[in-house]
Amino acid sequence: MKVERSARVIGPLLLALLAAGHAHGQAAIGLPGPPLGTGPWTFDTAEQDRIRVTVVTRGLSHPWAIAFLPEGGMLVTERPGRLRVVRDGVLDPEPIAGVPEVRTDGNGGLMDVAIHPRFADNGLVYLTYTKPVGDGRGAPALARGRLEAGALTDLRDLVVTDAFEGNSGLNGRVAFGSDGKLYMSTGGRVGEAAQDPMSLRGKVLRLNDDGTVPPDNPFVGREGYRPEIYTLGHRNTLGLILHPETGELWQHENGPYGGDEINILVPGGNYGWPVVSFGRDYAGPRVSEHPTREGMESPLVVWLPAIAAAGMAVYTGDRFPAWRGNVFVGSLREGRIPGTGHLQRIVFNESMEEVRRESMLRELRQRIREVRQGPDGFLYLLTDEDDGALLRIEPASLPSGDREARPAASVDGVMPRGPTARPHPEGSRGSHDTEDER
Repeated sequence: MKVERSARVIGPLLLALLAAGHAHGQAAIGLPGPPLGTGPWTFDTAEQDRIRVTVVTRGLSHPWAIAFLPEGGMLVTERPGRLRVVRDGVLDPEPIAGVPEVRTDGNGGLMDVAIHPRFADNGLVYLTYTKPVGDGRGAPALARGRLEAGALTDLRDLVVTDAFEGNSGLNGRVAFGSDGKLYMSTGGRVGEAAQDPMSLRGKVLRLNDDGTVPPDNPFVGREGYRPEIYTLGHRNTLGLILHPETGELWQHENGPYGGDEINILVPGGNYGWPVVSFGRDYAGPRVSEHPTREGMESPLVVWLPAIAAAGMAVYTGDRFPAWRGNVFVGSLREGRIPGTGHLQRIVFNESMEEVRRESMLRELRQRIREVRQGPDGFLYLLTDEDDGALLRIEPASLPSGDREARPAASVDGVMPRGPTARPHPEGSRGSHDTEDER
């Protein structure tokens, strides 16, 4: 998307300006966030009638990502460094052995998980994580192992990026493209690294499935550029997917005060950070006087204020016909206010221009870290909490025989009450109010 293509700005053109610290004696900012109940809960939606949200399983410590397995289970990462298996709605109490050692300071840890397109034949699993590299520093890394008998074997690092002081920009996502290549994002909130062509930070990398560099990468043979680089100028990428309908790679990243954005990745594209942004620095001033610049790619969608975007999915299933082609993005919190996490649904027209959005599940007040469409056509979410949960969104009218087995405790829950929460138990109907970052 070149600069001539104007960005579609989600939400009102208003930045939430909050002080970097609280004045002495000032009350803490945030909304009460009671523990997630047992559920299920029902909600009205703008275009898809009522939905039911159920707890599939819980007891996960800051779960980060989901990968669905061919035989019907799923892999779930936990940021402290565990890889878990969920089968038939039951969390295996034993984590998968053989996961690499991780550094969990700041926003680091064990993050994304993806399986090889031919996983049924080769059992290959890919993990992004923060690798401890000495002197208290960490580096985003990509590892590959073979899942056999409940353990990862033949584990090895395919990429270890450059390490910096501090605890920022330690995250990474991984996804396979329609070309069969492996794409890895690296955190770029480290000085000017995102614009440094000799640094792997603040980039999306394109690799063969064994970690080697494809000869047709955009910077192969260009002096002063790392050949792994596919795109540059990214801040902190928390969403990276293959669009199932267009075959394009879609990415989203967190801005500072405002400026979270969705991008469509093009080979060799520069996405601007930290030269241009729609956001403001944490001290208050704008990152740039103008949010776009000739020669740099403009975002498809921008959030003002920021929602701490996390996870992304394009819905293509049959369970929610009115949602086909919509993009779903999780929110950890909005406008830097704790207790405002939710799920957003974004609708695009045939020209891939954003036309409307819907904020969902605000009443739960959960940090939504991940959103994926399952093979069954339902949407699955992860809540980023000490006692994190795997949630499923399904039609409220779904026959009971069409649901997976539920934990015995999954009965109608008590919704957190507050100025924007209007719970309604199954069998009643009410409105679903809206209200938002990191």
